Amino acid sequence: MHIKCVRVLPFLVLLSTSLLYLGDCEFHTLSRIKPQVSDKTQAKAVVELLKRILGGRARDFIVSVNKTFSNDTLDVCELRSTKSNKIVAIGNTGVAVTSGIYNYLKYFCNCHVSWSGNQLNLPRPLPALSGVLRISSQHRFRYYQNVCTQSYSNVWWDWPRWEKEIDWMALNGYNMPLAYTGQEALWQEVYLSLGLNQSEIDAFFTGPAFLAWNRMGNLFKFGGPLPQSWHVKQLHLQFQILDRMRSLGMIPVLPAFSGIVPPGIFRIFPTANVTKLNPWSHFNCTYSCAYLLDPRDPLFQRIGGLFMSQMVEQFGTDHIYGADTFNEMTPSSSDPAYLSAVSRAVFDTMTSVDPHAIWLMQGWLFVSDEFWKPAQIKALLRGVPLGRMIVLDLFAESMPAFAFTESFYGQPFIWCMLHNFGGNSGMFGTVERVNVGPFEALRFPNSSLVGLGITPEGIEQNPVVYELMSEIAWRKEPVNLAKWVSLYAARRYGSLDENLGVAWQLLFRSVYNCTAKGYKNHNHSPLVHRPSMHMKVDIWYEPAHLYEAWRRLFNAASAAPGLMAMETFRYDLVDITRQALQRLTTVFYQEIVHAFQTQKLPELLTSGGVLVYDLLPELDRLLSSDAHFLLGLWLESARSMGLNEREAALYDFNARNQITLWGPKGNILDYANKQWGGLVEDYYTHRWGLFVNTLVECLDRGRPFKQDTFNLEVFQVEKGFLYNERKYPTEPVGDTYEIARRIFLKYYPQAMKRLT
Repeated sequence: MHIKCVRVLPFLVLLSTSLLYLGDCEFHTLSRIKPQVSDKTQAKAVVELLKRILGGRARDFIVSVNKTFSNDTLDVCELRSTKSNKIVAIGNTGVAVTSGIYNYLKYFCNCHVSWSGNQLNLPRPLPALSGVLRISSQHRFRYYQNVCTQSYSNVWWDWPRWEKEIDWMALNGYNMPLAYTGQEALWQEVYLSLGLNQSEIDAFFTGPAFLAWNRMGNLFKFGGPLPQSWHVKQLHLQFQILDRMRSLGMIPVLPAFSGIVPPGIFRIFPTANVTKLNPWSHFNCTYSCAYLLDPRDPLFQRIGGLFMSQMVEQFGTDHIYGADTFNEMTPSSSDPAYLSAVSRAVFDTMTSVDPHAIWLMQGWLFVSDEFWKPAQIKALLRGVPLGRMIVLDLFAESMPAFAFTESFYGQPFIWCMLHNFGGNSGMFGTVERVNVGPFEALRFPNSSLVGLGITPEGIEQNPVVYELMSEIAWRKEPVNLAKWVSLYAARRYGSLDENLGVAWQLLFRSVYNCTAKGYKNHNHSPLVHRPSMHMKVDIWYEPAHLYEAWRRLFNAASAAPGLMAMETFRYDLVDITRQALQRLTTVFYQEIVHAFQTQKLPELLTSGGVLVYDLLPELDRLLSSDAHFLLGLWLESARSMGLNEREAALYDFNARNQITLWGPKGNILDYANKQWGGLVEDYYTHRWGLFVNTLVECLDRGRPFKQDTFNLEVFQVEKGFLYNERKYPTEPVGDTYEIARRIFLKYYPQAMKRLT
């Protein structure tokens, strides 16, 4: 089989306009950022990766890495066929070669790799290329992860799970991943060397599930203390992570000092110039109110330098360091000179140890806090020499900051898709914005764009959105979304069933096409929030499109039972059924409220009874039938980190609290909500049961519903979940198809009826 390939994929080698805009000195600085390992090491790492995902078929690929293959710093890969039916892939980095091979696997072999399963039924022999297939990116950097991902998704990962994720990064072309694991072990050594005692350090670090906000200076102590075994394990894990990332030619981003210090500093340095910041989010100063060391205090450079020295000695360096100043915290002064001094001091701590340092900063603060006006933004950014900072335009698909900051006043930036907040379950996407936004940023006047990235707070959901965004970084123009998603469906299932392609086109027109500016993908469904009489029920899509896509996926499963043997299809059938029931929960909620307000007790009993005693239990049974939706796996992964029962109990509390109360008193209640088997049954259903029973009792006794009273009662239900001793299944229970079939036959007619 011969395929003419020169026009199959519109990939293009192009010197990014951002690098042209930056001066020669700045371009030279960025050009220093290169893989630290040899071409031979990278090629070997690619071969090993192919063996992990393809097994014996990895022998069908001949891999070569040659850093001189590209004339500039942009990644490129070329593939060609041999007479012996092998594919030769050569590129300038391991990531370039891996991404090139994955594009060949997708578009010539109809294969697919995702968090929710792989479809790797390779043709034999491999499809031949009639010419040279050249795949390249016009973006120097492809960034991956959000600081919060480390807590919402990665917190309980062991090495095998990290290994799979790094493989996924390489396959999708990411060459600049965040590498923050294990840093607390180094901070502990720094604080001990300064004279702090262990109790002062223990009172500073949060528990594992909240470390992201400890690192950004938002939160302290809650969920802790960190056991010493945690430090040892995480440090060992970081060495493995960095070694693998670098072996593939990636450029890991390491942490740096942003000025936040433990209160114990006052005992050792009573004259230190420290500012106490305001409480964060809904916490008080028991667990919040960060202490920020003044950048002009000599202690600032001492602490920052100590940490940087420790880190570079232990981890080596690729010269890019992440630090977030004032993340969701308002500075004590709006004086541009002060803000400039802060950023300059942070940068100086980096260059005091690494003269080639480049600071990577999340730009979330500029869209999350009205404090940041043009003068303040410019002062913070320009406190660092032009070209020595890279800003992550963190939520660019919905609230791009480059547009109102004159391209970050010349500092290089990366256009990022944030997409998911809190690791919530739920189908969501902004595919039109993802498709065109990066190209608009590239054409922006005096654009300083140097890359694209994905920055989800939580992963392992909505794989289609991440595959699209990953691919955009290797294209020269937007894709035809309808055609692209049809091809996605074909390779995800290895099937050309028309129902599947149409279903996904409908999803791209509805749940995956939110166009509301600034819309955050917190799951707003009443299902996963504490019930009240005034819950948010608006959606951005036509439910009819969702229900029709649901019908078509179910019909495909009925017509081709073999689809249910595929992990990818099974996941999607569960997910779309879950989404349909989520929508129906909103409908039943509206009926419940209306029945109460109009004092119609029979209607209240009917709608409330269906929701609490049938729909939610059915949803829990469905979720419990697939390994990707199990509460038990999350809790077991947490407990397995402990060396003894005391540690296991601490980690269990962290895991439960994060996805429910998020704080001791529901401070950020339901922010990290999940729809998992076990959680729906023992948390959400109990809350809804109490809500419906309370409304029935109020109607029956002629009393008004009092939200404050209900909140006190339901808090006991929520808090009780943190300490129940039930051991949740870690293996799927039940037949997914039979459960989905029962739900579809029961609720699809009701869904359609309620559209009219």
